[in-house]
Amino acid sequence: MPGMDIVELRSDTFTRPTHQMLEAMADAELGDDVWGEDPTAISLQEHCADIFGKEAGLFVPSGTMGNETALKALTNPGEDVIVESRSHVVLYEHGAPSVISGVVLRLIDGPDGRLPIEAVRDMIASANEHTSRISLVWQENTHNASGGRVIPLEHLREVARLAHAGGAKAFIDGARIFNASVASGVPVRAYAAEVDALSFCFSKGLGAPVGSMLLGTQELIDRARIIRQMLGGGMRQVGLLCAAARVAVDTMVDRLADDHENARVLAEGFADAAPGSVDPSTVETNMVYVDLPGRDVDAIVRSMWDDGVRVAALGPTRIRAVTNKEVDRAGIERAVASFARAVAGAREAAPVST
Repeated sequence: MPGMDIVELRSDTFTRPTHQMLEAMADAELGDDVWGEDPTAISLQEHCADIFGKEAGLFVPSGTMGNETALKALTNPGEDVIVESRSHVVLYEHGAPSVISGVVLRLIDGPDGRLPIEAVRDMIASANEHTSRISLVWQENTHNASGGRVIPLEHLREVARLAHAGGAKAFIDGARIFNASVASGVPVRAYAAEVDALSFCFSKGLGAPVGSMLLGTQELIDRARIIRQMLGGGMRQVGLLCAAARVAVDTMVDRLADDHENARVLAEGFADAAPGSVDPSTVETNMVYVDLPGRDVDAIVRSMWDDGVRVAALGPTRIRAVTNKEVDRAGIERAVASFARAVAGAREAAPVST
C-alpha cells in the first residue's frame, strides 16, 4: 500500500548505514587500495585484526568473496574440506568452492549446525594414501540455516583441535560472529584463537552498506590479497566503505542484543498464532524460522506483504524472519499481528501428487 511503513524482516542485509557512518564516509581519507595505499582501509584492517587477535586482515566486498578467498588461500585443488551440510558455503555460493578452488566439500549433517565430533574424527582418520587429503575443516557461527544458532566455544575448539591433529587448518565463517558473541558472552577474540582464519560481515546486523573482513596470519592475508585481485575484489578508493565499516564495528555491536530480544518476542508471537511452528527456546540470536507443513506458505507471505511486513519463504513449508536495526518493537508487534491474520486466513496447501 502506498505510503505504508515497511517492516523488513527478510534479512539483516537490508540494514542501512547510520548518519555517523555517512559522515565518516564523507570525511574519509582515501588512497588506492589496490596499491596498498588507502589509509582508511589499512586502519580498519589493523583495527579488526587487533579486535580478533589475528596478525592481519583484508577488507573484501562480500562475505561470499571472503569465504571463497579463504578457501583458495588455505587449500590446493583436489583437496577435501569438511563442512556441515547446510552451511552457507554449501548452499548459497553457487558451487564456487569447486569452480574457484577445485576442492571437494565433504558434507556432514550436524544438529543445530554443529559438526558432530565423532563424524569429524572418523572422516579425518579415514584419509590415507588412496584418498584425497583433508586440508581444511570449516565451521559457521552463527549457523544461518539452523536458525542463527550459536556454535559453543568448546565445540568449535574440539573440532579445530581434531583438524589440527589431522594436519588440516580450521576456519570459521563468522558472517554473524558478533551475534554469536553477544548472545553467548564469549569475546570474538576467544573464537578466533581456536582457528587459523575467519571472516565476518559488516553489512548484516552491524548496518554498514558493504563489506566483510578476512582475518588470519600475515602470510595468509598476503596470499589472500592476490586472490582477491584475481576475483575482481580490488576496489581502489575503498576507504569510503571502510569508514562506514569502522563505525559499524565500533558502535553497532552491543545493540545486537536488541535484535535478539526482538527475535524472541517475534518467535513467541508466531508460536501463539501457529502452535508448533516454532520453538522460541531455540531462538538464540536474530533469526526466526517457522515451519508450516500443510499450510499455503506462499499465501501467508503474500498476505503479510500486503500488510507491509516482509518475510521470506524458504521452500514450500518454511518462512524466515530476521530481526535487525531497522525494525523496532512496534514493527515486531505489527509482524506478529500480520502473521496471525495470515495464518488464520490461509488455506491448506494442496497435497503433492505422486
